[in-house]
Amino acid sequence: MDTSYLNSDIKHIAFIMDGNGRWAKQRNLPRTEGHRAGVDRINEIVDECRKLNFKVVSFYCFSTENWKRPKAEIDMLFKYLEIFFKKNIRDMIKKGIKLNISGDISRLPKKTQKVINEALEKTKDLQDMVFNVCLNYSGREEIVKICRDFANDAIKNPEIINDINVDYLRKYTYIGELPDIDLLIRTSGEERISNFMLFNLAYSEFIFNKLYWPDYTVDALHEDIIKFMKRTRRYGGLTDEKEE
Repeated sequence: MDTSYLNSDIKHIAFIMDGNGRWAKQRNLPRTEGHRAGVDRINEIVDECRKLNFKVVSFYCFSTENWKRPKAEIDMLFKYLEIFFKKNIRDMIKKGIKLNISGDISRLPKKTQKVINEALEKTKDLQDMVFNVCLNYSGREEIVKICRDFANDAIKNPEIINDINVDYLRKYTYIGELPDIDLLIRTSGEERISNFMLFNLAYSEFIFNKLYWPDYTVDALHEDIIKFMKRTRRYGGLTDEKEE
């Protein structure tokens, strides 16, 4: 398929994968089947983002607030994630995709942590694209982490206080100095960011797609990229057009 017309200048695209449970309910299936279908959808979208030469693709897989859900549902979600990494790790290595984790995975099941850490180790030197997975993640908690980590470094070296600015603080985020998010897509029609990557969303474009995540196809992605391409990003300034 020729996608050369999708000249979007996107470096970092992110997804809030919403609607798995509703997708399952619509089909009279357990919610866990919606999560299985949702995890299965990730690989296709990652692969297409790589073909489109995006540098980073981020997925909001599990928030700190999701611990409020039934334990059986949470356990199945982590099982699906384990299967995903085991199944796709060789393909990720072949395609040069580096895994990055945003969030505190220490609370996850030991088996899940082991699978994730092995994938992190095996892909740490790959450079074609970064696959950023947000697990046990909170945007506000990430800002707290930034403050804590900077404070600890400042105790050891007080002079860095004079260097503090937005760019300096980037290295304390989960994605480090990778590009900010250009385009955030949330599926299911909900129109909120749900505590997602607050530091990196400052000048992102938002698209709220009505499809449930398991139904979000490559064609839907292309349509959303075209919508993005029609927008003018000013970053607080003016365009070349005359402004009143």
